[in-house]
Amino acid sequence: ARWFVAGGHSVFGASRSDYTKEAKQLGVTFFRDTAEMLREGAVDVVILATSIISFGSVLSSIPPDALEGRLIVDVLSVKILPKDLLLSKLPASCDIVCSHPMFGPESGRHGWKDLPFVYEAVRISDHHRFCRFLALWEEQGCKMTKLSCEEHDRLAAGSQFVTHLTGRVLGKLNLHSTPINTKGFESLLALIHSTAEDSFDLFYALYAHNANSESQLEMFSKAIDAIRADLAAFKEKQAKR
Repeated sequence: ARWFVAGGHSVFGASRSDYTKEAKQLGVTFFRDTAEMLREGAVDVVILATSIISFGSVLSSIPPDALEGRLIVDVLSVKILPKDLLLSKLPASCDIVCSHPMFGPESGRHGWKDLPFVYEAVRISDHHRFCRFLALWEEQGCKMTKLSCEEHDRLAAGSQFVTHLTGRVLGKLNLHSTPINTKGFESLLALIHSTAEDSFDLFYALYAHNANSESQLEMFSKAIDAIRADLAAFKEKQAKR
């Protein structure tokens, strides 16, 4: 939000939790009720920043007439789920952009230059407003990537989900730093740390709400079996020498 405020934009926020103090520090006008924010604030673009699991219930809690005529944007790490929900629940007058800023508070702490912003323009009637919204990210140096929600989820299952899966599997090994760490091992420890910082809810949502993740989990399991078989075969070959 601070980047948008710094760019001269009016930013409003709403949450069930009280972020009044934090919002004031950022220059954001805070509401405890989303419908009230939409009634009283001059809100042209609504960014729905929720967890994957709660997205449907949060969307359903907002009166549809309060969203009439606005540009609605999601920022979830899966894309087919919000696309389907937004198309089915929003008034036809709403424009829809499904997006995935592929960075978080840590990786984007010092700016967004060269960090990926993935998006699909699902339904757009006000093209000027849509271009102004994209410009918010372009002006911060984001790498803009236009991608369908379906293609995003296919690619994310083989990258983002596999990264989280690998980190979770390695975490089960209870690995620790040693006096003889290699650079490769330190990279593995960093992966364990980064995935452990994310909630299990997120990991589950990346699995449950991306239809491509199940096949990646199956391939991961088969890959372990294949490596075990390769080792057994090589061991047998060596024994016959």
